[in-house]
Amino acid sequence: MAPNFDDGNSLYNFVVRDGNGVKGMVDLCLEKVPEQYIQPQHERIDKLKASSYDRLPIDLSMLDGPQHSQVTLFMINFMACNIIHIFRRKVALEFLKASISMVRRILEVLMEKLGVTLEESRIDDLIGLKMVNMNFYPTCPNPDLTVGVGRHSDMGTLTMLLQDGIDGLYVKMEDITSGGKKGEWVEIPPIPGALVINVGDTLQILSNGKYKSAEHRVRTTSTQSRVSIPIFTIPRPNEKIGPLP
Repeated sequence: MAPNFDDGNSLYNFVVRDGNGVKGMVDLCLEKVPEQYIQPQHERIDKLKASSYDRLPIDLSMLDGPQHSQVTLFMINFMACNIIHIFRRKVALEFLKASISMVRRILEVLMEKLGVTLEESRIDDLIGLKMVNMNFYPTCPNPDLTVGVGRHSDMGTLTMLLQDGIDGLYVKMEDITSGGKKGEWVEIPPIPGALVINVGDTLQILSNGKYKSAEHRVRTTSTQSRVSIPIFTIPRPNEKIGPLP
């Protein structure tokens, strides 16, 4: 049974204070990048001095040709090798598992507020695909001349974002409020121990616009590097999306 939120503080407490399966995971240093994964400044490529190169053609004919099954088998075997190393792999997998559990509960609550009860299988379909990005933004000498991530909205259902204590996330104001005006970009300061939940384009469609998919972007800083780990939940490819009745 999804909890019933009677005031504006209830959802905040549900996500930030109580954690619901994720509490404590944000303190396991998942957002800390080990030094060996960060290239020293003096070894980084100077893009202003880098020489141009010719793009090499890549033969993709096997993807749709008679040898397609061999390509598929190669991909399966490659993934099974598990050779791609992820630091803090166990913690990352635990965080993913706990996060998806909380995403399910939040989606339940949001749907219940619309008077809609979703079956378990339907929820599975709406968040059936998961994608985790581990982003590292190094310090930038001239942050005004570059963009960490350009303006966009998330295409999926819900996005859960874990970030370190460094500012950089901005959201575009779509409605006039006491704290800003329409079209203004507002910085979202990190809250220690908290996660950011983004409504995606899919949920905006499902709710017929009652829940808004916020346009956001990331700016770099000149003083500190920044780490963010978003988990995107996306409907299965064969799922039909439209306003819920």
